[in-house]
Amino acid sequence: MSRETWQADSRDVEEIVAGRHRDAFGVLGLHEVDGQWVLRAFIPHAESVVAFTLDGKELGGLYPRHAGGVFEGKVEIDQRQPIRYRAKNAGGEWDVFDPYSFGPVLGPMDDFYIGEGSHLRMFDKLGAHEMEFEGIHGTHFAVWAPNAQRVSVVGAFNQWDGRRNPMRNRNGIWEVFIPVLGTGTIYKYEIVGPDGKVLPLKADPFARQAELRPRTASVVPDPTPFTWSDQKYMEERASHDWRRTPMSIYEVHLGSWRRRPDGSFLSYDQLAEQLVPYAADMGYTHLEFLPVSEHPFDPSWGYQPTGLFAPTSRHGDPAGFARLVNAAHEAGLGVILDWVPAHFPTDEFGLARFDGTALYEHADPRQGYHPDWNTAIYNFGRKEVSAFLTNSALYWFEVFHIDGLRVDAVASMLYLDYSRQPGQWVPNKHGGNENLEAVAFLQRVNAEVYRQFPGAFMIAEESTSWPGVSHPTYNGGLGFGFKWNMGFMNDTLRFMSRNPIHRRYHHNDMTFGLMYAFSENFVLPLSHDEVVHGKGALLSKMPGDDWQQFANLRAYLAFMWGHPGKKLLFMGQEFAQREEWSESRGLDWWLLDAAPHEGMRRLVADLNAAYRSLPALYEHDCEPEGFEWLIGNDQTNTVYAWVRKAEGADPVIVISNFTPVPRSGYKVPVPHAGRWVERINTDAGWYAGGNTGNQGAVTAHAVEGRHMPAEMELYLPPLATLFLKYEPE
Repeated sequence: MSRETWQADSRDVEEIVAGRHRDAFGVLGLHEVDGQWVLRAFIPHAESVVAFTLDGKELGGLYPRHAGGVFEGKVEIDQRQPIRYRAKNAGGEWDVFDPYSFGPVLGPMDDFYIGEGSHLRMFDKLGAHEMEFEGIHGTHFAVWAPNAQRVSVVGAFNQWDGRRNPMRNRNGIWEVFIPVLGTGTIYKYEIVGPDGKVLPLKADPFARQAELRPRTASVVPDPTPFTWSDQKYMEERASHDWRRTPMSIYEVHLGSWRRRPDGSFLSYDQLAEQLVPYAADMGYTHLEFLPVSEHPFDPSWGYQPTGLFAPTSRHGDPAGFARLVNAAHEAGLGVILDWVPAHFPTDEFGLARFDGTALYEHADPRQGYHPDWNTAIYNFGRKEVSAFLTNSALYWFEVFHIDGLRVDAVASMLYLDYSRQPGQWVPNKHGGNENLEAVAFLQRVNAEVYRQFPGAFMIAEESTSWPGVSHPTYNGGLGFGFKWNMGFMNDTLRFMSRNPIHRRYHHNDMTFGLMYAFSENFVLPLSHDEVVHGKGALLSKMPGDDWQQFANLRAYLAFMWGHPGKKLLFMGQEFAQREEWSESRGLDWWLLDAAPHEGMRRLVADLNAAYRSLPALYEHDCEPEGFEWLIGNDQTNTVYAWVRKAEGADPVIVISNFTPVPRSGYKVPVPHAGRWVERINTDAGWYAGGNTGNQGAVTAHAVEGRHMPAEMELYLPPLATLFLKYEPE
């Protein structure tokens, strides 16, 4: 029997059934042919199909065109509109809403800005979005896969059959609106690569929710807007200049801060109930979470993420994470997330060779493979990749009200030869080792964050001396607000690990940081990296017997809190956790029953209180005007003293004695004669120290012919740091 003109070409029908057709929308759905409306549907297992409009008007039966499930027929209809089918077979009947009778959701402006790489609301357009469209409820799916021959949405709703819901190709963006589907739908993308081969099923790069590992599918999230109650915090945040504001950060891995009695993870809501009040009571200003981006492998701690838009499902759903941030803000705590744009894992369900080509990564392994972590490196020079990552950063600020991103492994992004031998890397266009495309990307994302979110900030973990990391982009800087001071951490920990008798020979380890302390806006980090991988806890790095280890650590933490720069301390170190950190168990909270550990916790809380309440300790954290050496060269006694100051505020003197020898009658030059009150003494009995000191205050007397107008004599407890605040009469 010859094919009538309105009928589909047999080759098209065969390719639809085989799942090889590149344009299912060109065949299926409602089409006008020679002035006549024609319907075509692909419904496997159906024996008969009747078509209806959404209001229930019957349009007539369709004829079986192929035994695999293709039906077609002419219908009387006024205009293009959504269609519902009633399908039957021997087992029963069921309704099918035709995805191919709907128009596109994305518009020409989306096409233009996405194609240009300048779209800053891609998270509203790509991924899965539950919505009402053309009179029916369903979910719109969209994904970038420019080199694919076919992309389909698959899930339990279509028996994971990639032939059922192929998508429309819009210049490399594939989209489809599937009626009825909504919150909680599990889905992935089935992609046919340019070579015609079906790839392993892919998770959605823009997924805003994911299955609980080890499952890896994406989840259609609940579209209900979250009701925030942090307006007051957000308004106050917008007025902050964080360089001149206290910033004391509690770094936390959510999976191992505390566990349930059965060893399982706390939920986001339980963390809001337990972690938030603890951190607020300790006097921290910010919580910093190791990456909460979805990741498949617990021991990666989140640093090998596969979902840059999805809070990990280990602790609950996205609304649960929003409740955690909201609770933190209501308690006066900011929230910083670690964010990983430097590299991505090569799990087959992830971004690696996403459409059968090196799409997100460089094709050349000298540029696209990271030898340290066995991961892929983003192609920062590709405008769509830069836009994808920029959108990820903006998404966390916009949707979850976070206050800052700490960007991981920035050094690995900046240098083309990072961890590579000669011949293993590709120079830039000038022949240098600087990754100019990564620099442009970082400048872009930083500029957008600061432009769109007043009071938000970006922090770089950058371990080299790259100039201008925290300088504005308009001055040629990378545009971060702050940079981790890895040099301070390395130098001072090396010094503290030495036997006190040898410290005099390494005196400059504690002073060298002041040579460059104001070249960037620094955060002083004692992070998770210092207490893992065989490095031991901070307490175990300290020399001496148990008492001396605690005294050393107390003196060191106070030295750091008195030093210019913002503060960061990893969880557990505030109470001197004895064991090295492991992501597989909670912290040893029972240690707080012992006086030395409880004393350490009290000290950190008091250090935070002093730091937040004394402007001299924070207003010029990033500027040389707020610091002056008093004693910087007493190698013999291993004593350091300086003054912190700010306009209109009482100065504060910080004095550290890093030997176990008490110093009586120790003379310190000071800027003012009069009473100096002992605000912090790390040897106090309250902290389980030796309880020696200066009876709460010291009086300085005027002197002449010295570089300071006054001098005090005081008692320096062994292995201790003092904060002395000037009290004018």
